[in-house]
Amino acid sequence: MGIQITPSILNADFADLGAEVARIGSADWVHVDVMDNHFVPNLTFGPAMVEALARATDVPLDAHLMIEDADRNALAYVEAGCGSVTFHVEAAAAPVRLAREIRAHGARASMALKPATPIEPYEDLLSELDMLLIMTVEPGFGGQKFLDLCLPKIRRARQLMDKHGVETWLQVDGGVSLDTIERCVEAGADVFVAGSAVYSADDPDRMVAELRAAAEAAVSA
Repeated sequence: MGIQITPSILNADFADLGAEVARIGSADWVHVDVMDNHFVPNLTFGPAMVEALARATDVPLDAHLMIEDADRNALAYVEAGCGSVTFHVEAAAAPVRLAREIRAHGARASMALKPATPIEPYEDLLSELDMLLIMTVEPGFGGQKFLDLCLPKIRRARQLMDKHGVETWLQVDGGVSLDTIERCVEAGADVFVAGSAVYSADDPDRMVAELRAAAEAAVSA
């Protein structure tokens, strides 16, 4: 599978998202932050916008649901055209059932953990997931500073994945940049969400390439 870079459009120009996504053509996924102003103190996109975006790009969509009642709402994003749907375990009443439903409807199932949520209670769920997302900032807003205190949790997550022999991807989201991506690779992550680092660059797609190169160099080191 190797390194994957998934730019977040949270820091893009909402007035022309189709054009903004076209600026990151070499990305592996487009990361769509869905917020409901309840689970997190911010409000962004719903299924209709995601469906429109899916029609505007060939890059697959990776929906990150920062919403309450994920059990009831997650499948709407599969139906909207997302190739991967991430729910927060803190917002899911039945995470195993939800992951299986997402997979049954044809998308990759991912589970996210806030910085203070430990990985160990969910060790037995890893085989039910296509990806695990470790938040390296408090969810809700882009442009936050990377929390180094999350690095040990990334390492523990990778150790648990290796222990069980699963092929679950390990994604990090929050403060990922050229200054922090190598630390994340060294801790065991292989999928990287970068928002402000990409869309604050003069050439977002070149930044995608630079992030990929930095991560691949860290893997080889």
